[in-house]
Amino acid sequence: MQENYLAKWLNGELSDKELAEFKASAEYASYQKLKEVSSTLKAPDFDVDQALERLKEERIGTAPKVIILSPFKKFLRVAAVIALLLAGSYFYVNTLNETVSTELAQRTEMTLPDASEIFLNAESQVSYSKKNWDKQRDVKLKGEAFFKVSKGKRFTVSTDHGTVAVLGTQFNVENRQNFFEVTCYEGLVSVSYQGIETKLPAGTSFMAINGEIVESPMPEGDVPAWMNNESSFERIPLKYVLAELERQFNVKVSTQNVNTEIYFTGTFNNTDLDMALKSISTPSQIKYRVEGDNVLFYAGNTP
Repeated sequence: MQENYLAKWLNGELSDKELAEFKASAEYASYQKLKEVSSTLKAPDFDVDQALERLKEERIGTAPKVIILSPFKKFLRVAAVIALLLAGSYFYVNTLNETVSTELAQRTEMTLPDASEIFLNAESQVSYSKKNWDKQRDVKLKGEAFFKVSKGKRFTVSTDHGTVAVLGTQFNVENRQNFFEVTCYEGLVSVSYQGIETKLPAGTSFMAINGEIVESPMPEGDVPAWMNNESSFERIPLKYVLAELERQFNVKVSTQNVNTEIYFTGTFNNTDLDMALKSISTPSQIKYRVEGDNVLFYAGNTP
């Protein structure tokens, strides 16, 4: 059967020969039945005028209202936008921070606008607002730093663990992962930690490890040990000692069959790696192996 027979049949355009051929096809019976059923179907009544009126009502009800502003009101809107942009720009400029940072095995020192001094230990960073320094002496610290603060307005050091506040003094702050220590060498330091404020007079320290406040030793000397190229520890978990070794010498430290939670008391030199390794391994009764920039500490019975 040709493809156009169905259309011509529905339109009554088939010749007698074509109609006879179409009726002989296998599909004719189905097409004839469909034609008979469809002839009995009746479309529902549809009022065009009523539908048009309903459509108009719906469009009017949902159309947005237009308010015509006077030229003065337009001016006020533009002025408000400009004022907002100027205020945002001023806030942005005034919150730009000066940032100083150190890499692994690197130290540096800097002088603030009020002549206060900051000494940064390895892998540390401080930032502050130079433009607003006269109004607010605030420093953000990541890592460890020793501060010599000139007398003046309140001086604060903010860290991830807590805040240190002074007026004029010398103190050290160490802010590492799960480790927070503040040591006062001169004057009086206020430490805010977990909502609790602690006053530290000269010669005292505050320490928190893994979120818990622990007893801290009294500092020796007038400056922290790292200022004299030494790293000193008293009853500190070994893992923090090894982390400091990585920072001071820019090496990768790994352990095998070593309990890094045991307490370590001792000191290592920050300029001689071989001496530092011996200073850690001997009291800890562990061995070590060095391959390039990698250091492996392992127990004596490790195969």
